[in-house]
Amino acid sequence: MYYDAIIIGARCAGAATALQLARGGKRVLVLDRHQPGADTMSTHALMRGAVMQLDRWGLLEAVIASGAPEITCTRFAYGEENIDVDIRPAYGTRALVAPRRYVLDKILADAAQEAGAQIFYGTSFADVLRDAQGRVTGVLYDGPGRRMQAYAPLVIGADGRRSSVARRVVAPVLQKATHTTTCIYAYVKGLPNRGYQWFYQPGLGAGAIPTHDGAHCIFVAARADRLRAAIHEIGAEAALRRFVSATNPAFGAALADAPMVSKPVVFGGEYGFLRQAYGPGWALVGDAGYFKDPLTAHGITDAFRDAELLSQAVLSGGSLETYAQMRDAHSVELFDLTNRIAALDWGLGELKEMHLKLNDVMKTEQSMIAGLHSPMPIAA
Repeated sequence: MYYDAIIIGARCAGAATALQLARGGKRVLVLDRHQPGADTMSTHALMRGAVMQLDRWGLLEAVIASGAPEITCTRFAYGEENIDVDIRPAYGTRALVAPRRYVLDKILADAAQEAGAQIFYGTSFADVLRDAQGRVTGVLYDGPGRRMQAYAPLVIGADGRRSSVARRVVAPVLQKATHTTTCIYAYVKGLPNRGYQWFYQPGLGAGAIPTHDGAHCIFVAARADRLRAAIHEIGAEAALRRFVSATNPAFGAALADAPMVSKPVVFGGEYGFLRQAYGPGWALVGDAGYFKDPLTAHGITDAFRDAELLSQAVLSGGSLETYAQMRDAHSVELFDLTNRIAALDWGLGELKEMHLKLNDVMKTEQSMIAGLHSPMPIAA
């Protein structure tokens, strides 16, 4: 089969890219080894740029209608100092959202299919196909009971930080982080929606993110040896509660009465990287090309941003070099700040300064996103 683009991965980066390309009239195939509706690790938090894009794509109301609570405030707690920030209407959006991934990814994938993209679930990418000059021309994948081939002038890896596509095309790593955190997170019920809450003490970061079904995603991030010792001593749930309380005793007291409705998940940490964004016949989007420590909770926002940048480069017939230049220009400073924050060796005053810089970077990103123009759905 022949397509204009083949995308490996149907989660937020891959589905968003497929949506834009299909709406632009391209014939798109998406392969994903999971079944639709599968969950995945995530902080869930969407920043303003991602909400702007969901609104522009006509999907924000569907996310809100699915039960994702609107978030109208954010609290930064540096030790005993609380800084409350209202989420004011801007760029046509009135609030933030933090949907569960099995909801968000499905909304995006369903929209991509409605726009004409073909999505094959339960199919495993095996390798890329190349011509005599070494240019990628398609993929091998394992379909129901047999190995199959599909061809396209562009293969897009949207298959996460351990991307098989990146490995097969030998995508160079341009920059690698030097710090990473280990995280524990779980879902609890019974807490009021007070928006995003971020708590910090020297050596610790924690947070509470309102999401679906009246639940909050509660997390804590610390050095690997510190968390692993506590998990070994008292178990993951008790360690999560202990460290959240150590980061913010007032919130810890409220958390003590909140029932945990999921098993804690431990993310052992992984060093961030910035891979080369494209090559002959291939491109990377989302965590496949650009991964940061989750402590700054910016991964989905960047995945949407890069999905639109890549799609616009393809639809305009321009060079993928333009996509790479734009991605890198809006990634490097955020990557460096995240790496510095993930070191967990800062004082609280220094951390506040880094967060102010992070806010400036995000505003610049929002302004750039506001200037993008997504293709509208193709008329029936």
